[in-house]
Amino acid sequence: MIGNGSTLLLSRNFAVDNMASIDVAMKNGAYEQFKRALKMKPEEVTQVVKESGLRGHGGAGFSTGTKWGFVPKDKFPRYVTVNGDESEPGTCKDRLILERDPHLLIEGALICAYAVQAERIYIYIRGEYFYPTMVTARAVQEAYAKGFAGQNILNSGWSCGIHMHNGAGAYICGEETGLIESLEGKKGWPRLKPPFYPAAIGLWGQPTIVNNVETLAFVPRILEIGAEKFSSLGSPKNGGTALYSLSGHVNRPGVYELPMGTPLMDLIDKFGGGIPNGKKLKAVIPGGSSSHILTAEECENLPLDFESVAARGSMLGSAAVMVIDETVSIPKLMHWMVRFYAHESCGQCTPCREGTDWLLRLSKKFLDGTARRRDIDDMWELADNIDGKTICALGAAVAWPTKSYLVKFRHEFEAACRN
Repeated sequence: MIGNGSTLLLSRNFAVDNMASIDVAMKNGAYEQFKRALKMKPEEVTQVVKESGLRGHGGAGFSTGTKWGFVPKDKFPRYVTVNGDESEPGTCKDRLILERDPHLLIEGALICAYAVQAERIYIYIRGEYFYPTMVTARAVQEAYAKGFAGQNILNSGWSCGIHMHNGAGAYICGEETGLIESLEGKKGWPRLKPPFYPAAIGLWGQPTIVNNVETLAFVPRILEIGAEKFSSLGSPKNGGTALYSLSGHVNRPGVYELPMGTPLMDLIDKFGGGIPNGKKLKAVIPGGSSSHILTAEECENLPLDFESVAARGSMLGSAAVMVIDETVSIPKLMHWMVRFYAHESCGQCTPCREGTDWLLRLSKKFLDGTARRRDIDDMWELADNIDGKTICALGAAVAWPTKSYLVKFRHEFEAACRN
């Protein structure tokens, strides 16, 4: 189901027949903003994106224009990498762009590449996304055929190639430095940062901008409606709209495009149709499985933007909102979450590799009736020893929700104990 918000930027052409075809896409305005961008100075394009308030929609929420501005002025060649490794449980928005309007993404990536004067774009897509990869690869070939990619693009004097790359299905390759390692043909182990971020030292040691699919797809729309208009659609410090992936116990799960700052309960009740069968809301995971769980009380009067969700003790992340009704066992939910991260840990850092495995063993005891009260404290200590002690954020991705489950629903874990 596609969003039915009043202001549609990314999803407005999702229902157009054969939108993945470049001829249909161009009839609906595709590549017009890229042509405009080529008549601007590269730094002017970056400034427009910066003024729009666009933030990364892959999870971190960092200012996109500021990130582009980090590229060193005297270091070439430069690259742009599209992060299409959408693997966070609950997140399913980027695949809609890849499948239904791939030229919007390609146009956004080309504008980004022009703004930072990159010579090559790599579109990195999750290994399991066979159909999205096929559709996007065809769109890339069409872009070449129309002269939007390759040598001397539209006689601008600027050249840029586009390459497709499929991951092997590893969650950690969605982390930008793990993705870069994978692109270089190595094991997808994240790099230590700081001191060097990809914008300064990235792919093959060269400046590299890594943005996710949704973020780059916004760029043509920003040039189309202007930075001020885009910024005004969201809440303060959160420009534009977002694709919210709504799943779990709602009558109408799906992806909804709504302004940043839309109240969480409006998304669940007004757009998602509420909770089925008159059940009560128990909790919400607001930003993908790695975010802190929120109790029903904490969900009231909560705008869905980066600052508001952080102020409530969680994070917006990839805006994957998972709704949990009163029938769900939190210890069981936590076990499934831990199992995912234990499986996906790349094994590079000892606290993550060993800690997630022990968390998995302990969490299972609450399901088979062998847990003791001290196991609750042991899980807390394990999570605390993972948190902040790993190279990348996967450790935190399992530690943060674990600790929030144990604090906010401790009574359920105690009830599941043998003594």
